[in-house]
Amino acid sequence: MTMRDTDRALVQAATAVAKLRCRSDNHTVAAAARTVDGRVFTGVNVYHFTGGPCAEVVAVGAAATQGAGELETIVAVGDRGRGVIPPCGRCRQVLLDYFPSIRVIVGPADALRAVPVAELLPTEYVWADHQIDAGVGIPAPREGTAG
Repeated sequence: MTMRDTDRALVQAATAVAKLRCRSDNHTVAAAARTVDGRVFTGVNVYHFTGGPCAEVVAVGAAATQGAGELETIVAVGDRGRGVIPPCGRCRQVLLDYFPSIRVIVGPADALRAVPVAELLPTEYVWADHQIDAGVGIPAPREGTAG
């Protein structure tokens, strides 16, 4: 998919946060997410040996904290001028589960593109399809399957 002016502005927002806030080994990636109504929320990763949250998840949390609705587009940018970086597998899954129609900006600087998050997962796992039915303690059968 092609980049819109608002997508380029989102990359610029994440880049600005990376330059300003990613100045130690604890914070090495910044993310910016845009809502469907145009609001932008940012975050940085919180590195920890136990697996602290990635910048994308922090941006999602910041958006939720401020009452944002549906996120439309997200991008992550590395520190020290590394540019746009793709989300890790865990972030791809979180984004798909929370915002199945979100677009993710990926690619090299001279060929950035915004793609649906589902395109970043070879075979998506839909978390909601595998939740335990609270009443019985076993997965509820999907319509059309044997239970």
